[in-house]
Amino acid sequence: MLPRLERRPEPSALMRLTSPLLAAVAMLLTGLVVFSVLGRDPLVAFKVFFILPVSTSYGLGELLLKATPLILCALGLAIGFRANIWNIGAEGQLTMGAIFGGGVALWLGDTQIRWLAPLILPLMLLAGALGGMLWAAIPALLRTRFNTNEILVSLMLVYIAQLTLSWLMHGPWRDPAGYNFPQSRMFNDHELLPLLIEGARTTWAFILALLLAVVAWFFTQKTLAGYRMQVAGLAPAAASYAGFSEKRNVWIAFLIGGAAAGIAGFAEVAGPIGQLQPVASPGYGFAAIIVAFVGRLHPLGIVLGGLLMSLLYLGGESAQMQMALPSAVTGLFQGVLLFYLLAADLFISFRIKWGRHS
Repeated sequence: MLPRLERRPEPSALMRLTSPLLAAVAMLLTGLVVFSVLGRDPLVAFKVFFILPVSTSYGLGELLLKATPLILCALGLAIGFRANIWNIGAEGQLTMGAIFGGGVALWLGDTQIRWLAPLILPLMLLAGALGGMLWAAIPALLRTRFNTNEILVSLMLVYIAQLTLSWLMHGPWRDPAGYNFPQSRMFNDHELLPLLIEGARTTWAFILALLLAVVAWFFTQKTLAGYRMQVAGLAPAAASYAGFSEKRNVWIAFLIGGAAAGIAGFAEVAGPIGQLQPVASPGYGFAAIIVAFVGRLHPLGIVLGGLLMSLLYLGGESAQMQMALPSAVTGLFQGVLLFYLLAADLFISFRIKWGRHS
């Protein structure tokens, strides 16, 4: 009696909902094995990695803080992924959002015009979104005009954006009073997002992320443009027959994804960082790809997936400090989570059948 895969008559709705949970449980079990191999007590390591980081109000604030850019980036990416449009460059679009948003602060921060000061933060938000959109427009243009591969183009643009930020910090935008450190001046109070929780670093950007999750749900479920993109992802031939424009879907997907990632970049520099530095993100744009799929490309699932991924970041930092584990342990858990999610998704369309092969 040997097991074999048999295609289901129709995809399993139950497996579609439970596969992220199964992947998370498998990730935890794998973590216990990894900690044992590394010579650490698995139960102590589990507590340090998954419980200790959120055992205080400050830790919960950090959870929401790190979840904010993950949710924002994943919301934008998921809209494109639904239509089989693969924007892999959210990290670069986040970086450009940080550059544009931070640039407005550096340009207008010392203004003596009183009525302009309250407008600086909204202008930073708009500039951040615009920066992400402009950067995302490059792969959209090349895809629609020259049929280039949007995966490669958007990915390569990440490194250009990061190098641009590094050049600005080592050159034109470096703080002359910063003892030659590669960083901009600190932003003024009116250039920073207000705190959401007293005694924690969480800002109102988290509430903005939740509001954008509602907007994303409305767009995908209640608008014609969202319907066209969903049809293009599920049945490309039917979308083509109905006359749905693929080029329009590409532009919508990239511009929305770029705007969301750009807002995440603005939220980082106007929030916990409070200035521009050579690196704007520890990889939120790439981790958001996992968040989008863990959340089943649904806004509510993405919010929950963002909180889970944020916990992995916090757990990795806690493990480094408490157990002297390498920083790579965070990437290990992220990779394992994606691996198990892809494995569990196989059983949405297939099931295991026991019996003799004919």
